[in-house]
Amino acid sequence: MIGNDILDIGSKKNVGDDPGDNLYTSGALGTPTAFGLPRVDDPAAYCSANFASCCGDKDKGQELKFAKGTTTLAFKFNGGIIVSVDSRSTMGAYVASGTVKKVIEINPFLLGTMAGGAADCSFWERNLGQQCRMYELRNRRRISVAAASKLLANTMNAYKGYGLSMGTMITGWDETGPQLYYVDNDGTRLHGKMFSVGSGSTYAYGVLDTYYREDLTVEEAIDLGKRAIYHATYRDAMSGGLNNLYHVTKEGWVKIHSIDVNDLHYMYKDEKENAMVTD
Repeated sequence: MIGNDILDIGSKKNVGDDPGDNLYTSGALGTPTAFGLPRVDDPAAYCSANFASCCGDKDKGQELKFAKGTTTLAFKFNGGIIVSVDSRSTMGAYVASGTVKKVIEINPFLLGTMAGGAADCSFWERNLGQQCRMYELRNRRRISVAAASKLLANTMNAYKGYGLSMGTMITGWDETGPQLYYVDNDGTRLHGKMFSVGSGSTYAYGVLDTYYREDLTVEEAIDLGKRAIYHATYRDAMSGGLNNLYHVTKEGWVKIHSIDVNDLHYMYKDEKENAMVTD
């Protein structure tokens, strides 16, 4: 089990003469389980200068460049929350996988999405799941979405400048109703009704801004979620694969479908052609 000492990595609390002092190990997680840090005076500054996740040409001096791509979105409506994502994992023009699960099921009432570095998102959102479970055991009640997002934001703020790459949405249903937050690797935490994150987010926002209404029916909301992801995958080469869509209600989340975007392409193509014939 991961303890609080994981947050001491690279800090004065975890400095020793042995190179192994800069590694965190835990037999409970299996072998090997270790975090290696640069053997320099300031690991944060070193990571920021050599492993920063940047936009534009800010990383031109780096030997290792992060070329990411994805499309994730979530929005609130009167019937709950829709979370819709693609499943393509890329490094530049290289497609590493077409079946990545970009929705992290934190608990039966809480979901997180992945955008940025897959390892960072996957590890820290699972770490968030452990923190949420510990909260439940200590307080005998479910953690709120606001508190869960704050825990993740605090962790990201502690590692700010260490080269993490993460843009996630934390969403779920608690005592205050449906809630949606955006959290990134800089520790930014935003509360809102609609977010889209990733290289295809601008295309998804175009569809969401056009058709979104708070009074959408569940069927209309599901169609909007998959339609926005489809158009993003059509225009953004870094997005694609499957459209995984979840619906969050007061009873918890439920996975609605996992549809190949190629099937959506022909479905919407026929819809467009039929509309043109009708006109």
